[in-house]
Amino acid sequence: MKLVYAGLIVSAALALPALAALKQGDKAPEFSAPASLGGKEFSFHLKDALKKGPVVVYFYPAAFTGGCNAQAHAFSENNEKFTAAGASIIGVSLDKIATLNQFSSDPQYCAGKIAVASDPEGKIAKSYDLQVRDAKPGAKNTKGDEIGHGFAERTTFVVTPDGKVAATIGNVSPTDNVTKALEAVQQIKK
Repeated sequence: MKLVYAGLIVSAALALPALAALKQGDKAPEFSAPASLGGKEFSFHLKDALKKGPVVVYFYPAAFTGGCNAQAHAFSENNEKFTAAGASIIGVSLDKIATLNQFSSDPQYCAGKIAVASDPEGKIAKSYDLQVRDAKPGAKNTKGDEIGHGFAERTTFVVTPDGKVAATIGNVSPTDNVTKALEAVQQIKK
């Protein structure tokens, strides 16, 4: 019961609103980061991904936490729709790459369909004008592990191949975030 209660507290803290995120029309900062897809590490480069079409860059607080689990699952369930619209997806958190290897391959979450990148110092999140908050001491994820890193705001950016932000999505539930991101990439395709 204590674990469930702790998970609810962490989930509530992670649902904080985007305060000063990049807006539509802003230039999206280029970044490279260690990433994982299906438990396999690779080096993600935004500029390379943009050569193939729009990129959904979604920042989330922490792997294996309530809202982040739901959001990753919703992205994985809708991955084919994003691909049909010509878009790729990269999740970004302050988690260590070892944690992301597990998260990206877990069939309940990313399911080997969604790549997730490690931003352990929050530099990428800050470059997108997102708040990075310290974790509360003793905060645990849904696996019962201590989180031990800060949290970036849950905000999604749809970036067009020319490197501009087409949409900034925040202040909605994790699953609504995915729905709105899909609507944005489908609008770009039209």
